Amino acid sequence: MKGRFITLLQTFKVMLLFIGCTLFFYYGILWVSQEYESYYRYDVPEGNAVKVVAEPIGDHEDSTILTRLAWFYKLGE
Repeated sequence: MKGRFITLLQTFKVMLLFIGCTLFFYYGILWVSQEYESYYRYDVPEGNAVKVVAEPIGDHEDSTILTRLAWFYKLGE
């Protein structure tokens, strides 16, 4: 009888430790998420910034759907 009680107590302690660590991890992730939610990533670059988007060669009016689709796949835009 005493052995079963000790096993039950040990199991209960492990469960409490697991639940505590899980809650600590969960609220830690929520805190980090809220911290980066208000972070604005799209500020105008300062200094020697270079535009990296390439414009398609040629007139935009003369391009067909197939050439526009090819540029879409090539540039990923």
